[in-house]
Amino acid sequence: MLENLTPASIFAASVVITSLTIISYFSWKTLTTNNFFQKGVALYQKKDYSGAEEAFRKVISINSTNDVVRLLLGDIFIQQNKIDEATEMFTDVIRRSPKNPDAYLRLSGILMQQEKREDAINNLQTARDLFKKQRQPQKAEQINSLLEKMVRE
Repeated sequence: MLENLTPASIFAASVVITSLTIISYFSWKTLTTNNFFQKGVALYQKKDYSGAEEAFRKVISINSTNDVVRLLLGDIFIQQNKIDEATEMFTDVIRRSPKNPDAYLRLSGILMQQEKREDAINNLQTARDLFKKQRQPQKAEQINSLLEKMVRE
């Protein structure tokens, strides 16, 4: 039976085995990431911020490009009054994904609390413009209303 194997059939079999291994790895990675993410969300909703932080950190360790988890982790830092860590997390998301309006929006909230009005306004304007470009006019209009109120004050 083995004598009937040609180099082409051996190559084809190795490609199939390699492909199945890669698919299995990414399936496992996705499932594991999803489980930690769901756990983190559930813990966050229960206000178990340290547990949620741990779960979200595991997600990031498996999938370092997940900006949604980074935003949620920043929100957790705010709840824990870790403002510097939250600022760093939102700034990191902006650096990694400069077209992510939610990061600018969240960072502007911190800047307003720190009474850095001009920086907060700049971040709000960027968020508004990105929401417009992403065809989310309602969010853009909400930010615009907030900006108008800030200008009047």
